[in-house]
Amino acid sequence: MHEVPIEDSIDLHTFHPSEIALVVEEYLYQAVVKGFREVRIIHGRGIGVQREIVRSLLGKHPNVQSFQDANDRGSTTVWLVGNVQDDS
Repeated sequence: MHEVPIEDSIDLHTFHPSEIALVVEEYLYQAVVKGFREVRIIHGRGIGVQREIVRSLLGKHPNVQSFQDANDRGSTTVWLVGNVQDDS
């Protein structure tokens, strides 16, 4: 698995499609821990496989208030709510 710094965006191009759900789930958790309220997930335009994985996960995630396409830039903007406890 890759070690990724937690910033206000993540680029999924370096990850294998089978890793996307796990990476996005962990990224969202860490983004909430860091206090981000808005993040961008870069999934690319392509045929939409990664976008659909991302949006499916976002639609069920308890810390996602809302999300929307970032004007056909191959990314999704996500608004986060809530706090989680960082156990580290």
